[in-house]
Amino acid sequence: MTSGKKAIIGGTLVLLLAVVGEVAWLHHERNDAGSAAPPPLVKVNSDELVFLKKERPSSLADVKQLIGTTLWISAGGQLEYYPYAAHHADYSKSVGTLLGAEPLVIKDAFEQVAPKSATFRIAGGDKQVLLAFTMPKSTDPAKLYAVPVGYKQAGDYTFSNDDIFFYDDPHQLYSQWGTDVWQAIDAHKVILGMSEREVNLSLGQVSKSTSQDFGNRMVIFQNLDKPMAVTFEKGHVTAFRPDQGF
Repeated sequence: MTSGKKAIIGGTLVLLLAVVGEVAWLHHERNDAGSAAPPPLVKVNSDELVFLKKERPSSLADVKQLIGTTLWISAGGQLEYYPYAAHHADYSKSVGTLLGAEPLVIKDAFEQVAPKSATFRIAGGDKQVLLAFTMPKSTDPAKLYAVPVGYKQAGDYTFSNDDIFFYDDPHQLYSQWGTDVWQAIDAHKVILGMSEREVNLSLGQVSKSTSQDFGNRMVIFQNLDKPMAVTFEKGHVTAFRPDQGF
């Protein structure tokens, strides 16, 4: 055999060995990958998957489109409401404070100059924008009331509608909470096992806590001047009691 042929055969063998080695390495890697433990599954809270509609109104005309619809209170314990008649709210006579999950049937949208006493949650601006409504679950479901939802300043509007309301029935949005929890929320009470989100809707959003560890802390809810101290562990209520307040 000539030296040239020997060189060609030697080079071919080296190339073949390199290919075989690469195939063996890939086989090893695939076997290792197949035998490795899969990454842990991340458990997603079903509440986080709920789609909450946003309207993002920017004018009085936008808000008037709500007339005839039903809204439900999301920001429980935050907003006072007033008697209403003929496109006018009587700011001098607060009827009460709107509670979580309360349904409202919208009847009117209008502007009105607000006294300083009515601008604690919603700024006064040049005028406030208010919604007139009935409360179908109240003892007088035909009676009209009004609540501020935004304000106009120098011709520009600012609204808090998307933070104040659910545009769909929360009983359906959060049907996974179950009958017992919804009965407690509709009665504005707390029961063992509720989540912090559920208690917020039941007792209202006015609260304080010394910890930022959501679901593992004690929270004192103002609860319309009937303070309630609620202890959460691993995301659920483990204890609750009346408290002295803020």
